[in-house]
Amino acid sequence: MKDNTIIVGLDIGTTKITTVIGEVAEGGTVDIIGEGTVHSEGMKRGSVVNLERATQAIRQSIQTAERVSGVKVESVFVSVAGNHAKAITSHGLAAIRRNQEIVQSDVNRAIENARAVPLDPNLEIIHTLPQEYVVDGQEGIKNPVGMHGVRLEVDVHIVAGTAGPLLNLRRCVQEAGLHVEGFALHALASGLATLEAAEQGQTVVVVDMGGGTTDVAVFKRGNLAHSACIPIGGEHVTADLAQILKIPMEEAENVKRRYGAALPELADQDLTLEITTSSGSTHAITAFELSRIIKPRMSEIFGMIRDEIDQTLGPVELVAQGVILTGGAALLRGTPELARDRFRLPVRVGRPRGIGGLTDIVAAPGFAAGVGLVLYGIGEDGRVPASIYTLHDEPRPAQPVAETPAAADLPAPAPAVPTAAKPETKPAQGLGDRIRGWFKDWM
Repeated sequence: MKDNTIIVGLDIGTTKITTVIGEVAEGGTVDIIGEGTVHSEGMKRGSVVNLERATQAIRQSIQTAERVSGVKVESVFVSVAGNHAKAITSHGLAAIRRNQEIVQSDVNRAIENARAVPLDPNLEIIHTLPQEYVVDGQEGIKNPVGMHGVRLEVDVHIVAGTAGPLLNLRRCVQEAGLHVEGFALHALASGLATLEAAEQGQTVVVVDMGGGTTDVAVFKRGNLAHSACIPIGGEHVTADLAQILKIPMEEAENVKRRYGAALPELADQDLTLEITTSSGSTHAITAFELSRIIKPRMSEIFGMIRDEIDQTLGPVELVAQGVILTGGAALLRGTPELARDRFRLPVRVGRPRGIGGLTDIVAAPGFAAGVGLVLYGIGEDGRVPASIYTLHDEPRPAQPVAETPAAADLPAPAPAVPTAAKPETKPAQGLGDRIRGWFKDWM
């Protein structure tokens, strides 16, 4: 653990920027003592597109967290997301002299050999995360130091980012008056904050559903084994509603959060909304029809995740034991149920756990990456400190179970507009025909 007991995570996303300040006490307990969330500016799909605006938003987020905690922030761990982050798994080997114990220098040598893979010179390594070790063919070894053998092998998950986007991100943080203590993959941070103790012995898929991107991490027995970024997020669902309903993005986001569902059958069947378009005309749409617009995009996101895992690791239902959904977009009603249908696995919504302090604020899916950055900063080894589990976790079921967002996480629905009759829920036309019909009627 670092000597400094104050660790700060800075989660820079497409739609929001969050600063989380953690204090590490004796025994490894972590209290969240500061939080600052502001609307993101100057970012698109995990990359900086406007240095000045992004810097200003970062500064505002930091200042908000400082006021809450009373702590002056000087250095931060920063999340990295977006398509510019690349990941590969490399194999390393080290020979051990006969009758000699394996020492840390041997482990380091095996890891360095795994790192010695040809990479694009434009890439900067962010993480070198060892998986399990193999000693003379014996697999599943967590720490080989002190063991005897003549052949030490290790698989290392290497995460690298394109130098340009990383330099831009670092410059924004530095212009805000901060030192970048380290970068951490967004999906890794989210997994560190949401994995339960029982899931440390399983293979689990963590899906962080953000605004501009959806970050995916596959954890195998507590180690990051695979990571990817899907360039679609909750903001794309909002854009679909804004385009089809002809309303501003802000209003579309509010409608999605308050009345939308990822599965139409879970929408309020008795609710009808009056939508005022940008041209001033008014149209009625049922919550059921609203959710029929939302479902295809959400299904597309889960379909892309499934394709990524299937092609890289094999059929997801054979590879993993469960799926953890986190991130702000995971709170959309019906999202866990849709994910369970697509992955054919147990699904739960993951919230940060194992922390104290401002838990009423940060114990929500949207804060998973920010809290995870604090946990990452404790050890900087890509694993959750053991104290987080031993001090905080209660016994959990062996497998994740389906979970729906808590009522407190969702805005209360506004009063429905009275209607004369309940809308029919018959299967009718395909979605494409419905969308074309709405375009024809409303344009």
